[in-house]
Amino acid sequence: MISSLRGRVLHVDAESAIIEVGGVGFTVAVTAQVSRALHVGDETQLHTTLIVRDDALSLYGFAEREELGVFTQLLSVSGVGPKSALGVLSALTVAQIAEAVAAEDDAPFRRVSGIGPKTAKLIVVQLAGKLHVAVGVAAPAAGAPAGAVAAQVVAALVALGWNERVSTEAVAAVTDAATPAHRESVPALLKLALAQLGPARPERAGV
Repeated sequence: MISSLRGRVLHVDAESAIIEVGGVGFTVAVTAQVSRALHVGDETQLHTTLIVRDDALSLYGFAEREELGVFTQLLSVSGVGPKSALGVLSALTVAQIAEAVAAEDDAPFRRVSGIGPKTAKLIVVQLAGKLHVAVGVAAPAAGAPAGAVAAQVVAALVALGWNERVSTEAVAAVTDAATPAHRESVPALLKLALAQLGPARPERAGV
């Protein structure tokens, strides 16, 4: 794993930079903010992560470790790949991302190129409670009412394409069997509900 790079900037464009380290040039995908801050000939250090795929090894670099942490969290969301995660961090600061998630507001994510309404909703739901420690945003109050959590999960399922009746029935079924901790966690309850609904396509689930 390549966790950081320190070296001279050989090239920079809107989406990437080449950093020379020990005579070797590393191409690193970067956010728009990092791209604007880098200048050819400057010494720089980036916090990086290496994404390994069957056909490529790709480095992604960030000025702050918190940005790298949020990038990693975004990759855990269904439907969010490295390019989309980088796009979110190009459009929004770490604090803005954390505030939107804490406020259950998916509108900022829907404005990011490549992020559709369903994926935006999933970002809010699946990252709930995961970002406040790293970026200093207040955590949601402990012991959220089970009914409020269930309502959020139903809303998320509806946004993903299931109709309200099917969503409500699925959430009710898994809530009855869930542990107290799962009943108070939107991501945990959503995961259980998705497992309950199974692999059926959402548009057919209510037929």
